[in-house]
Amino acid sequence: MQLFNRYVSTRSLTVFAGEMLLIFGSVALAASLQDTPDLTGNLWKIGLVTVVCQLCLYYNDFYDLTLMQSTRELVVRLLQAVGAASIVLAALYFTMPDLMIGDGIFVSALFVFVVGILGWRLLFNQLTGSLKLQERILVVGTGETARKVVRQILDQREFAYRVVGFIDDDASRIGERIVNPGIIGTPADMTALIERHQIDRIVVGLSDRRGKLPVEELLRAKMAGIRVEDATTTYERVTGKILIDDLRPSWLIFSDGFRVSRMTRWIKRAIDLTLALAFGILSLPLMLLTAMAIAIESGRPILYCQERVGENGKAFTLCKFRSMRTDAEQGTPIWARDRDERVTRVGRFIRLARLDELPQFWNVLRGDMSFVGPRPERPFFVAELAKAIPFYQQRHAVKPGLTGWAQVKYRYGSSLEDAMEKLRYDLYYIKHLSVFFDLTIVFDTVKVVLFGKGAA
Repeated sequence: MQLFNRYVSTRSLTVFAGEMLLIFGSVALAASLQDTPDLTGNLWKIGLVTVVCQLCLYYNDFYDLTLMQSTRELVVRLLQAVGAASIVLAALYFTMPDLMIGDGIFVSALFVFVVGILGWRLLFNQLTGSLKLQERILVVGTGETARKVVRQILDQREFAYRVVGFIDDDASRIGERIVNPGIIGTPADMTALIERHQIDRIVVGLSDRRGKLPVEELLRAKMAGIRVEDATTTYERVTGKILIDDLRPSWLIFSDGFRVSRMTRWIKRAIDLTLALAFGILSLPLMLLTAMAIAIESGRPILYCQERVGENGKAFTLCKFRSMRTDAEQGTPIWARDRDERVTRVGRFIRLARLDELPQFWNVLRGDMSFVGPRPERPFFVAELAKAIPFYQQRHAVKPGLTGWAQVKYRYGSSLEDAMEKLRYDLYYIKHLSVFFDLTIVFDTVKVVLFGKGAA
């Protein structure tokens, strides 16, 4: 299902809801056992504890089911999150004592919900590991598109999918291993395979469909209640990005999404102005300290200004706090690299903390940028990337942003492959753009900044 324009699996929602009830119930039980007065009136305080705990769990990737595979990883991240929640709540109670439910209630509930969450998650993994709870998929085609989608399904644990096998025109290839599942039949065998393996969904991954698409068999499956979908749709749901390798312009033209109403644009602009003004004022002391640190280490200029490509290909000037040596770039522009030797000591810190981006609040106020959107690139690189990557210019359909879907989902990169991967995320964002989607990206950006992910 889609929640705030992000695909969320039923498994993830079930895990989240179960742990929310465990935390809330544990704290409420501890409060009732201590005969806390006015327990009903304190429900919102119990809710606050639950929210803080689940935020810490989320920021420790506890709800990334692909990452949470081993029991050791589960225990380590659970204890880290509980420790962080204890510190946050202690700070809250110290500054605002009225938020406390009662003396020692959180500590009393701690052991209960830690054991409860651990037991619940292990039980959940055991139950969902059963093949009966997995949706069985049959893949039509054995080309690179089909393989790429199947690899993504095999690599993730968010969606309860099980690929039964592939279908290929050549009967002599039956039994050949493709990724992990192999070829189990031809289009003529489709009806029998659906019945034998109890197929729930058919994914069509043919790169060239002219004269090869088994229309009659697929229609029969569709009429029998089997879900039939294009591989691009499956890939989008599983990964949160768009598969551009074999993408046809017709898919972009006729697919749902890529529609932004005037109201959405107005609200988005109002939020941009509010956030840029508020954060700009609050960050003035940090900007002053950053400017002083740069000046002391390497002198002027403090800011580094570049021309970037914005909405509809319009160029604008973007300024950042300078994080590299003054002679860092001469002649042909080059990408910044991971652990780039041109970065100064102060520059490395301000990049890690994202302080170098603070002057861009001015670009947001001017309307050159939005708070959320694809990162703006330099004209030289745009021209080069547009030649090598299909649909690259389409990322300029919206305003570039301080943060974006690609920035919170993908590590820092400086290669053609990285640019292509980020474009997959950028196109997904443009397709599903909404105010609520933006807010979830801002929420995720906090995690990226706190843990230094993607910084270079």
